[in-house]
Amino acid sequence: MEQYEPETLSAPQLSAIRRSMAGGRMAMSRRSLLRATGGGALALGGLGALSACGIPPAGRTAEAGAADDHSDEEKLLTFSNWTEYIDVSDDNKRRPTLEQFKRRTGVTVKYTEDINDNVEFFGKIKPQLANGQDTGRDLICVTDWLAGRMIRLGWMQKLDQSNVPTAYANLAEGFRSPDWDPVRAHSYAWTGIPAVIAYNEKATGGRKVTSVSQLLEDPRLKGRVGMLTEMRDTVGLTLLDMGKKPEDFTADTFDAAIARLQKGVDRKQIRRFTGNDYIDDLNKGDIAACIAWAGDLVQLQADNPAIRFALPDSGFMMSTDNLLIPNKARHKRNAERFIDYVYEPKVAAKIAAYINYVCPVDGVREELVKIDKDLATNPLILPDEEFTAKAHEFRLLSATEETAFEEKFAKLIGA
Repeated sequence: MEQYEPETLSAPQLSAIRRSMAGGRMAMSRRSLLRATGGGALALGGLGALSACGIPPAGRTAEAGAADDHSDEEKLLTFSNWTEYIDVSDDNKRRPTLEQFKRRTGVTVKYTEDINDNVEFFGKIKPQLANGQDTGRDLICVTDWLAGRMIRLGWMQKLDQSNVPTAYANLAEGFRSPDWDPVRAHSYAWTGIPAVIAYNEKATGGRKVTSVSQLLEDPRLKGRVGMLTEMRDTVGLTLLDMGKKPEDFTADTFDAAIARLQKGVDRKQIRRFTGNDYIDDLNKGDIAACIAWAGDLVQLQADNPAIRFALPDSGFMMSTDNLLIPNKARHKRNAERFIDYVYEPKVAAKIAAYINYVCPVDGVREELVKIDKDLATNPLILPDEEFTAKAHEFRLLSATEETAFEEKFAKLIGA
């Protein structure tokens, strides 16, 4: 069998700090976001169509990735996902969305929460994918930068769009054209992940914190500022604050952003770089303000009204988690039927109400109102025009750039 050399991940990515929920209600009932370093690209609203330029030819053809589909005789779907990333019953014993799919289609979903980290998961499935073997999974959910890498390598199958008419019709405009899969030939978004500014109003003395400039320069926040270990979120927001677009920047501009952040470290303005472990510190006020992920804030605000968020005037960063079908998947059509199913607004609303991240499905608001009116008006779940207009993505990096940039960022954060 012909061999294809996989792209390698940089040392900083391999040693990146994983995000983890810090405990309490959220740890028991919500998804733990455990990610390796690396964000991704998502065009929202006014950002316009993204170009496919810069994506090298795939290592394998779509035909090489196909396998005999056993969906008709085997009513099974094997789905790997992140922890706490789909709705569960109140007793935490059932997954209603999966049960309803089985009642409707007869397909049993073997659902495994075995994605704890993008890099770790890539390591699990890379040997089989590189050798043209079945990974044992029909559907996976990974972050956009990794999705783009595996599509470039030719390791993900093209979708039969005739099997996903609902998904095609209901995919929100802002999710249709990521630069790593420009026409969604291989993927559909599971959820959007905004990185914004958060602050504890009690810890700031009632002052609003709305910009990276405040995080890095306000002496009243010294030693109480948190930044993320995600390069694309932290550097992306810093670039925006500098008047630069993360969709289009040079190596020199990247270095300038790193130098600006380094000053914050040297002056001890920045308390630390974190994964999800900023949650407890922000809740207690030990961190007064930070860069944060939107889903965490929806959950925090439910318990602590002092927690606020801001969309900087300069804009904020957005990434996505995405559904893909690996090469040689045994039940491709069952996987496509499931993708189509979760794009039904009623189904999507149940998932969004549970995970509290940006929903990529048009028409979901009316269904979400029936579940929780507050969630239906929360722009962190259903973005309004102001929110959408400020969303930015981090441009596609070449392999050389990715290695160089990750090494510089790792040095900054002490990884």
